[in-house]
Amino acid sequence: MLKAISPLDGRYHQRVEMLGDYFSEYALMGARVWVELQYLLALDQTKIFPALGKREIKRIEQLSISFTQEAYEKIKDIEAILNHDVKACEVYLVNELKLKHPNMIHFGLTSEDVNNIAYTLLIKKYRDAQQLPQLQILLRFLAKKITEWKSISFPSHTHGQMASPTTAGKELAVFASRLLRQYSALKKLPFRAKCNGATGNYSAFVSASSDIKWVEFSKKFLYNLDLDINPVTTQIEDHDTWAEYFSISKMINNIVLDMNEDVWTYLMLGYMKQKTKDSEVGSSTMPHKVNPINFENSEGNLGISNALLDHFTTKLTRSRLQRDLSDSTVERNIGVALGHAYLGLDETLRGLKKLRVNTEFCENELNNYPELLAEPIQTILRREGFTNPYNIMKNITRGHTLTVADLNKFISSLKVSDEVRKELSDLRAVNYTGIADKICNNVVREINKTF
Repeated sequence: MLKAISPLDGRYHQRVEMLGDYFSEYALMGARVWVELQYLLALDQTKIFPALGKREIKRIEQLSISFTQEAYEKIKDIEAILNHDVKACEVYLVNELKLKHPNMIHFGLTSEDVNNIAYTLLIKKYRDAQQLPQLQILLRFLAKKITEWKSISFPSHTHGQMASPTTAGKELAVFASRLLRQYSALKKLPFRAKCNGATGNYSAFVSASSDIKWVEFSKKFLYNLDLDINPVTTQIEDHDTWAEYFSISKMINNIVLDMNEDVWTYLMLGYMKQKTKDSEVGSSTMPHKVNPINFENSEGNLGISNALLDHFTTKLTRSRLQRDLSDSTVERNIGVALGHAYLGLDETLRGLKKLRVNTEFCENELNNYPELLAEPIQTILRREGFTNPYNIMKNITRGHTLTVADLNKFISSLKVSDEVRKELSDLRAVNYTGIADKICNNVVREINKTF
């Protein structure tokens, strides 16, 4: 779109175009119509009205599987007159279905009954068809890199200072493990909806027929849509489930953001490098630059997503008295938040595919910091019964420049057995990575087991 206001509909349109199947006005209107039609079929089973004829049922089924641009435009024309989107859907269905008993359409419902179900179904559909598969692709790729890098010694930092070494694979394994937990929570999250009338008391339903167990009817109707019932509401569904969903989505964003920032820093420090393309440039004036653009783009998009998700969780779970309409315009931006999240994860995956570990540089970095061995040395000396070995190592390392020769001289001066002296002398920072490789294997095993 030449004059698109949102970059999701402009610069990034081709990357997120498929999300229009879940979050466009067209998708929402189609979902509303589908919900009205499914409700109509469910209502027919109550026998409040004379049974639908075969031709009527056929027309309902045809409309259920085919929502067209022509149908959308007809509804929008009606909405332009009525100034009410859900009522426009009802009028459209009355005109199209031509039922013998058109009062069946939207019988007993309030607009929020249709809206909360339609939005929830679209969110759930997006989760299952796009969000979870994208996470699965990211996790599978991380598992591949974790396996490749699990034994590559890698400098680590705590508080910005050189710390006990790790492996490149182990650092990715941390993020993969966190993402896997959120993936599982996201996949298992049940969605709730309501179908209980204007203020949540089934009043219109009961007034029409007090003999029918309307709560059971509503529960069965929602169950057939693969939704749980929210049994106690005002006019609106409380959206607590949505808030749980948004919170998990935000957690996923935050984990990826954390990984982006670490990778960006590793690139700055020279621990990692990016594959280059001859046709690309990193600066309009500095030809040498290879920018971490994917991780930076991801960071920006995920930040926008989180800002909106934060607002959704606080705004959509509150409504004045039995309802106010301030949620309506907010709900229309759900796709914006999730679109930026989808784009952010896609950028991170693109960036990860360019990465390689600068192995030689990492090993040299570790070899240049023999003081990193202060931790294992003082731990072994603890085992050997030395008095306050921590302070001994602190005095010769903290704030001092230590050489390998200095460290060897210190080890030679220790009153320990030859076996222990050899144990201490054999310590190397590049090998001081504990069971990092086994931790990597465990994470990869969990990912493979999940998928």
